[in-house]
Amino acid sequence: MSGSTRRKPGSWSRRESQARRRSWCCSFTVPPSSPENLSLSRSHSHPKTLSSKPTNSSVPNSPLSTKSGLSLVGRTRIDPRRILSPGRVSPIDSDPTVHSIIQEEIITAVDSSLPDPKPESFRAPPEISDKEATVYDVRLNLRGKTGGGCLVLELNSQVLSTSSEVFAGLISEFKRNGSSSSKMCRIEVPEVENLGVFRETIELMFEDDIPKRLSKIGVYRSIDILEVSAGIMFTKGVLSCLKYLEAVPWTEEEEEKLRILFSRFKFDDVTTRDILARLYSRNSVDSQQHLARQIVWSITSCTDANARNELKPLVKGLLCRSSVYEKDHADINKEDLYSVCQSCLSSIVCLFEEASDTIPSEKLAKKEKGRPLIERISREVDNINWLLEILLDRQMAEEFVDMWADQGELIKMHENVSPMVRYELSRVSALLFIAMGTRKLHCRSESRSGLLLAWFGPMLLDFGWLQRCRKGLDMKALEEAMGQTLLTLPMKQQYMLFMEWFRCFSKHGTECPNLSKAFQIWWRRSFLRGSETYAIETR
Repeated sequence: MSGSTRRKPGSWSRRESQARRRSWCCSFTVPPSSPENLSLSRSHSHPKTLSSKPTNSSVPNSPLSTKSGLSLVGRTRIDPRRILSPGRVSPIDSDPTVHSIIQEEIITAVDSSLPDPKPESFRAPPEISDKEATVYDVRLNLRGKTGGGCLVLELNSQVLSTSSEVFAGLISEFKRNGSSSSKMCRIEVPEVENLGVFRETIELMFEDDIPKRLSKIGVYRSIDILEVSAGIMFTKGVLSCLKYLEAVPWTEEEEEKLRILFSRFKFDDVTTRDILARLYSRNSVDSQQHLARQIVWSITSCTDANARNELKPLVKGLLCRSSVYEKDHADINKEDLYSVCQSCLSSIVCLFEEASDTIPSEKLAKKEKGRPLIERISREVDNINWLLEILLDRQMAEEFVDMWADQGELIKMHENVSPMVRYELSRVSALLFIAMGTRKLHCRSESRSGLLLAWFGPMLLDFGWLQRCRKGLDMKALEEAMGQTLLTLPMKQQYMLFMEWFRCFSKHGTECPNLSKAFQIWWRRSFLRGSETYAIETR
């Protein structure tokens, strides 16, 4: 031909093969005009494209529809309202006009070259490699649930019947009816949620190595394929998906998606045993509480500071009520936490006995002798504050207030121990004062009075050391909280404690907490409104 460009040998075959591969893409509109797309449009409109010899690649990609109904187009139609699940269908008589409508749409999909979205037709690769021609006697019409998309697949009835029980029933029904007008069995799948996933599921029926294909698809998409396979009763696809999913790690999003899927579909227990073992724990609540208790005990007895500092935020985050990992059942109970608290308090008492020389050195454990006393006391105080934070988060700390106020032995030894050791006890009191002053801890008036009468004096003595060794403590918040907590006491107890603070502050200045703001409030309430108070008391 004059003016034509001379082609190298094999160039047309490569273009033809590219065009053939592009015809397998999951596109629902006719591509824009271009020299390459013109050849594609010709190949789509040419009848030989549907029967061209494909490579060993798998069948078209498929979409997801777990709620869609399947129907035979023409002679029999399945009403979607009769479908309880994709694997449970019941045929009823259909409108006789359906056959002509679907056939018209299929012809339009093959012949039209308009730029508007049109359904496209695809033909599965031949399964018979002999000289016989593959018979494409099933036309599967997939209709999207949203967007009005449509996809037509021409498939072999034998492969469909062998792979899917749902399609086998529809094809056998078509053959029993013995349609004389057409040898093509037309099946319609309405309301497909994801055409791409359904198409990929149909592809797997023609795939020799399904696990290899699933590994390329990925976990998230394989879960969708598992859902479609279960809906159309594609047993081989279900087993392959389950085997693949059990063998690979999941993200949290994929795990949640699997949970939802297993709540909607009932699979065979033998095939899903391994996956269910990963999804659900079969341990009882008691065993889980025992595990949580053991973890808490292990952290409080851990001697490695770095490991302890790494594990405490982790376990606290898991046990807190605001944690994203919170479960419906209780993970650790109140008694377990308080038993660990009591153990830590007993350890502190022993350490302060050692610090005040009231315990013989031969009774000390050998493993503890090598560690500095200050380090051991600090570790136990850290453990108590960590447990107290968990109790505060769970709103269980009311009893700890009474427990800490009753430590008379510690209060006595506090006076005789070095300030660089004893200030550690005031770190516990500081956490309680801040929780009360910021309204995070609610307890009875007797408990507040007992706590302040017992530990307010030691706090005044240790405040200077707390300022120098804060260890994350907010001193301004502590001063504000101490004043607010004092103002919750009866007026007579406020008078006694505020006067004790005033004497200490006048001697030591900034070595004591600054409660001036709370003192002014107490003064105004006590004296400027004293006449009103006296009148109420006399009545």
